[in-house]
Amino acid sequence: MNNDLLNILNNNNGDIDNQKLIDYINGNLSAEEKHEVEKWMADNQIANDAIEGLQNIREKNNLSLYVEELNKKLQEQLQNKKDRNLKRKLKEYPWIYFAIILILLLCIMGFVIVRMFLLR
Repeated sequence: MNNDLLNILNNNNGDIDNQKLIDYINGNLSAEEKHEVEKWMADNQIANDAIEGLQNIREKNNLSLYVEELNKKLQEQLQNKKDRNLKRKLKEYPWIYFAIILILLLCIMGFVIVRMFLLR
């Protein structure tokens, strides 16, 4: 079995090892082990979706290419989301700074005007 396939679910919680997942996908498990994996999949929706997706791939030889492509697209989406959030934050801050400076200036001007009328 290709070593790249063993890292498909490298962020799993340790309950099921990757080799057992690969054996499940290939149908090489006993009924008891299969039941154990299916029970774990019922509790872990992300792993369930990943395993079901891997089972639907007909050409297991190209699995590493699919995984690389998915990782690349995921990284692009995450980077785009970070960029959007950064742009949005940068757009919000100038108005906040402007409002704070305006309020401070109005307070100072009010203080100066009040002091001028009280000293007369």
